[in-house]
Amino acid sequence: MTLTVGFDLDMTLIDSRPGVALAIDELAREFDLPLDGARFAQHLGPPLATLLGDAGAPAELIPRLVTRYRELYPSVIDRIAALPGADAALAAVRARGGRTLVVTGKFEPHARLHVEHLGWEVDRLAGDLWATGKADVLRAESADVFVGDHAGDMRGAEAAGVVAVGVTTGPHDADALRAAGADVILDDLTRFGDWLAEFTAAR
Repeated sequence: MTLTVGFDLDMTLIDSRPGVALAIDELAREFDLPLDGARFAQHLGPPLATLLGDAGAPAELIPRLVTRYRELYPSVIDRIAALPGADAALAAVRARGGRTLVVTGKFEPHARLHVEHLGWEVDRLAGDLWATGKADVLRAESADVFVGDHAGDMRGAEAAGVVAVGVTTGPHDADALRAAGADVILDDLTRFGDWLAEFTAAR
């Protein structure tokens, strides 16, 4: 049976905070809004429209803000790096003959830009999916594991009936991830290969 592992993108595989902060700061300047890019970038995970609302953007402006943000974002792709262990984690799945998925709440064309920029080969990329909305893809792809940094990722994994691996590189600590359904907690992806070896040996 082929091993299939899904990964979230923002703050799981990539540290998108520097680029997001730049794009949000530009958005704030253009629309004369009191948005703070660095603060905004500390809460990545939910859909952009939700985050903008939470940050105080006027509801009537949010559709325009989303459109403009999507226009600005490609210019910050090269400011966003892979998190430690991300390349090795993807390679560890491949080394076992497995398949890799990226299932993310990020706008799918932007997610694809990141995957291409970093030279990653993944078997499926699915964007614009949040929390339990990720479960349909995980089930359709017969995933065994889903790795994420957010409580929403853990809920998605639980809804799909797959092993939920939480990494504390995002906004939620180990306790919050565990409370949301994480089966395994890692500080970051640098230990993922060792964990995967144990997981596959025990299957």
